[in-house]
Amino acid sequence: MIQSLIALIDVNFLLALIVVIVAGLIRGFAGVGSGMLMAPIFIVLFGPVETVAMIILIEIVTTVQLLPGVYRHIQWTLIGPMGVAAILFMPAGSWLLLTVDSEALARWVAAIVLVFSIILLAGWRYAGAKRITTTTAVGALSGIMMAATSLGNPPVMLYLLSSEDSAVTNRANFTGYFAVTLTALVLFMVTKGLISSGVLLRTILLLPAFLFTAYLGARLFRKSSEQLYRRLTLGLLILVGAYGLVR
Repeated sequence: MIQSLIALIDVNFLLALIVVIVAGLIRGFAGVGSGMLMAPIFIVLFGPVETVAMIILIEIVTTVQLLPGVYRHIQWTLIGPMGVAAILFMPAGSWLLLTVDSEALARWVAAIVLVFSIILLAGWRYAGAKRITTTTAVGALSGIMMAATSLGNPPVMLYLLSSEDSAVTNRANFTGYFAVTLTALVLFMVTKGLISSGVLLRTILLLPAFLFTAYLGARLFRKSSEQLYRRLTLGLLILVGAYGLVR
């Protein structure tokens, strides 16, 4: 096994390691966003199938690491229905992927994310209640986008960040949402045989760096302000939206 691990260490792996270090810091600090950073680069390095499997495995382990520290802050009455709706609507996203131009769909989604992120960064907040119909609709949209374009997090991020909830609550809710949706994705990929031995070995090599920098990011979060948190997370969304338009 050691020889197999050593054989995977090449230029592509070293580039992936740099990306993982930055992504871990973002994940630990914001509670979200690492997958959006890793995906476009990993796809070039390893291909789409391995990328999805690696990111899901890395994210689920990190979620387990972060969950105990944020569990009591998670609004499960909000995150539960949203996560269930996402899981139920993932097959609809798969259908769209096969029947609709996924590139065009991804660009429309990116444009919407970019516009709303700029509006939120300018200071707008939604003061109304998070109704169950709106919450499940956001979850459904996230599930569809996750399966159709791999951009499943922006709708949830925009919805949660538009409220008056604190950074602590938002970060906890992101982690709780991942706990629900990533568990479903891991089970799906395992049953479909999409997690190969190569994916497992490469994940084993990358995971320690990600977990360590996620830990550092979590420590940095404790010293940050509400304003810095919003600027960083919304800035990340703007970058994702811009990338989605020009890629």
